[in-house]
Amino acid sequence: MTNETVLILGGGIAGLSAAYRLRDHNIHVPVYEAGERPGGLLDSFTLETTEGTWTFDNAVHLSFATEPEVRAVFDRTPYLNHEARSLNRDGEYWLPHPVQNNMYPLPAEEKTDLIIDLANHLTGASSDLRPANYRDWLLHQYGEKIAERWPLRYTLKYWTIDAAELGTQWIGNRMRRADLREVVLGAVSDNPPNTYYISTMRYPERGGYRAFLRPLLDTADVKCGFRASAIDNRRRQVSFANGEVRSYEQMISSIPLPVLIELMTDVPDDIRGLAASLFATSIDIVSLGFRKEKVSPSLWFYIYDEDILAARVYSPSIKSPNNAPEGHSSLQFEIYSSRAKPQTLQPSELIENCIGSLEKMGLASRDDIVLTHHKHLPFGNVVFDLDMEGRRNRVRDWVSEQGITLAGRFGEWDYLWSNQAFMSGRNAADRVQANREH
Repeated sequence: MTNETVLILGGGIAGLSAAYRLRDHNIHVPVYEAGERPGGLLDSFTLETTEGTWTFDNAVHLSFATEPEVRAVFDRTPYLNHEARSLNRDGEYWLPHPVQNNMYPLPAEEKTDLIIDLANHLTGASSDLRPANYRDWLLHQYGEKIAERWPLRYTLKYWTIDAAELGTQWIGNRMRRADLREVVLGAVSDNPPNTYYISTMRYPERGGYRAFLRPLLDTADVKCGFRASAIDNRRRQVSFANGEVRSYEQMISSIPLPVLIELMTDVPDDIRGLAASLFATSIDIVSLGFRKEKVSPSLWFYIYDEDILAARVYSPSIKSPNNAPEGHSSLQFEIYSSRAKPQTLQPSELIENCIGSLEKMGLASRDDIVLTHHKHLPFGNVVFDLDMEGRRNRVRDWVSEQGITLAGRFGEWDYLWSNQAFMSGRNAADRVQANREH
């Protein structure tokens, strides 16, 4: 049985970042990854057709990192800059994002009704409202008509639960607050200022989003095919499904927090119950390749129509032209499900719905398609249902008491972008080193 000074579970960006940082502390340890290769949610994959090679990511990924530690790694990979402009599809209309600030394409009567409702709402709204849930927050921000037309509908598609079942702590700057002047300007002008929360995004020239991880991968000792099957936290031993056993002095776990609890021994019943209450969305990604140079009207777009299953679509070939053969283009559709809204359709049915949506939106015909592919991602986004943070924090505190340091989106069970997950892994490594020094 091998003994590890620090045992790292999970070879996504957080686990890789932790190993990378530990090397600065002169600690060289492997990363144990369940899959065939590292990368986690930030992995990319290639598909071959007679037209050439296509590169896709595990859902949409673009970097807007500002942390020097992240940029020092990511910027070693040649990248392209993109202006952060996207669209929304609502029925027959394309509206720039954020949708409430870009109502110009709508008929005059429709947008007038929406603006009057918002103005009346803002006149009587309390400035110190503490919303009990996300639905209350949306109604407080946008008024009833805007909220019901767009964000309330989208919530069901993306989060898989009603907005009244979601908390609000996750919002941060992800949702643009309503500003009546911005709303009116975007209704009368077809070129209002871009009010998205970031201005530019970066993406690797070649190799998909995974290429940003290359400096981490080049120095990491990743053991693939090591899926943890049991964790004896008293003896500090991890058993793997391949029959291997490793002991450890300290552990960094970036695997999903509820999964970690399932694997551990001597877990109190209340902690097991709390962990079991946590859930995440899954994503079915449908990737399509086209024999035409441009299909998508923007780098990515959101879809509100309920008959179209995908909540969000992006174009890998716009992210980088090297993601598709010359003269071709590509799209990837994201369809969300969860235990609250299970996926009941077969991959072929999901693909057909995506193709039908293209025809409905007038973007392409099925004769333009030369590649179809489906992939299921079991963990997409942590769902912030009501009081999730309180339940999660009790689980995290107990895990910490067992000498395990958590890292990453699923390890910490939080809404972390790739740069934040990188920093989470780095910070976990620093905490481990601090523990060693004491």
